[in-house]
Amino acid sequence: MRPKLELVSHPLCPYVQRAAIALAEKGVPFTRTSVDLAARPDWFTRLSPLGKVPLLIVDDEVLFESAVICDYLDETIAPRLHPEDPLARARHRAWIEYGSAILNAIGNFYNAAERAPARLALREKFARLEPELGEGPWFAGASFCMVDAAFGPIFRYFDVFDQIADFGILTGLPRLQAWRAALATRPSVRAAVGPDYRRDLHAFLRDRGFQ
Repeated sequence: MRPKLELVSHPLCPYVQRAAIALAEKGVPFTRTSVDLAARPDWFTRLSPLGKVPLLIVDDEVLFESAVICDYLDETIAPRLHPEDPLARARHRAWIEYGSAILNAIGNFYNAAERAPARLALREKFARLEPELGEGPWFAGASFCMVDAAFGPIFRYFDVFDQIADFGILTGLPRLQAWRAALATRPSVRAAVGPDYRRDLHAFLRDRGFQ
């Protein structure tokens, strides 16, 4: 009997999206509960040691940190999204961590008082990733994997960035652009956010002076 799964989330959190994508790829039912991180409810504070999302409630047990949640799902529910080979699996996990570094660079970019250096630093991170990609459509070729689940939310930022200006961050990186386009059509990636995501992210960025 499969456990009852509840994903505790925030509408804009990319790490929540990773977990939601993994759950969707597994094809298992789950409920989703959103919290306001600016006014954390008492029940959330009791459950989350770090005060962050996502949380995955598995029956009466609570998991936190998106990488741990995704690994748990991959170890317990088919189909596997990580490679079976331990070395390949370790490399994939390393690139997922690299994705987290890119998310930090994205945050630096939209919060920067001087946008040009932050834009260059973000572009350099993407350029480092370009030669790691093959013919696609996914990170490892023909099979969707956990690295894809990590990068779907990353590329989603650019749907809003592109509405604001042409920053040229992905210009001249054709494999990354093709990967972004493929991820944008994946049902699990599309379903990881609500219908108001783009509007809400645009408002979030505008409130920080990024426009």
